Amino acid sequence: MAVFSKDALKGEHVLVTGATGGIGSETAKVLAGMGASITLTGRRKNKLEDLAAEIHETTPDTDIYTYAADLGNRGERTKLVNNAEKECGPISLLVNNAGISGGGPVEQLDPEDLERVVHLNYTATVLLTQLVYQSMKQRKKGAIVNVTSLSGLRGTYGGTAYAGSKFAMTGFTHSLALEAIEHGVRVNAVSPGFVDTEMGRASAQKKANRQNRSLSEVVKESIPSGRMTTPREVANTIAFLLTDAAENIVGESVKISGGSVL
Repeated sequence: MAVFSKDALKGEHVLVTGATGGIGSETAKVLAGMGASITLTGRRKNKLEDLAAEIHETTPDTDIYTYAADLGNRGERTKLVNNAEKECGPISLLVNNAGISGGGPVEQLDPEDLERVVHLNYTATVLLTQLVYQSMKQRKKGAIVNVTSLSGLRGTYGGTAYAGSKFAMTGFTHSLALEAIEHGVRVNAVSPGFVDTEMGRASAQKKANRQNRSLSEVVKESIPSGRMTTPREVANTIAFLLTDAAENIVGESVKISGGSVL
């Protein structure tokens, strides 16, 4: 099959969380260009509407449903899934992209900050997946991609909260993958390093400040390719994992690191 053809995902309904961020918005654009119906969710209604309008400029026939939600809230998760399926049919593909940064060295951790990071990055994601997975399991078809991080594969300075939540997501990916494949549902993760988004640049700048170096020095010295990953590169990897071209890729955490983690 032509992996990125305009009908590669025709007939599929994909839910993209964190859709107003750099990775989420690029993923939505790529998937719309492959023929999928899209549900976009994030906290900012105006940003979701702007993204939907942008997608319709290039793919005017795309079915798009937007729903602003706090995924940390149980009621809003339920409404999101129910409303999305009423608008666009059963959710057959899920991209768990929503997440936040936060934390610091362990002695500086604020309990509320720790709970917020873990709840939004891990617990809320698991519980949303639970809602969507039930119908995938019944239909014996579906694919889920979790956007984790290189911080979910190796520890980082000051990452006791953030890296901890991403390690949890890696474990969740592996464990659910073993359960779900028995029912025809594939689960994988993408694990990018520094991505050229607002959040990614802030993370790299924090590292540069700690080491008393410039951002460009940190990027060039820590990434063999000499640059950050683009949001489109992450989106393309997600898209590939959602297609039938990846039908025997199960429980993987695909690193996108420019060679920094092998």
